[in-house]
Amino acid sequence: MTAIGARIRKLREKKNISQENMALELNITQSNYGRLEKDDKRLTATKLLKISEILEVSVSFLFNEQVQEVIYQPNDELLSSYNAEKHFQTNKEVMTKLIEQYELRLKEKDQIILLLKQK
Repeated sequence: MTAIGARIRKLREKKNISQENMALELNITQSNYGRLEKDDKRLTATKLLKISEILEVSVSFLFNEQVQEVIYQPNDELLSSYNAEKHFQTNKEVMTKLIEQYELRLKEKDQIILLLKQK
């Protein structure tokens, strides 16, 4: 399971929403929804937006590991640099996945254009 899928699953379970209900809202089968939580390469921008609406969170929250409540935050340079590195790595992974999705969509667009030109 990927980080985004795990976050979606955790939020869905916290709100007591079944995979079946999520699938109904997204107009897909339950098995396809289950795959979305396991493999976020299947997530499209449209599905992410709809999921964020259902779970009542922002899309950016699904990409972030930001803690909602901070009880204690020591002022330690080592910890700060670790957190910065962790967030940098998370952002880098998100950007890589977004680029992959973008490139995939471009290929799909090119295929559609090619098919339309052949008609």
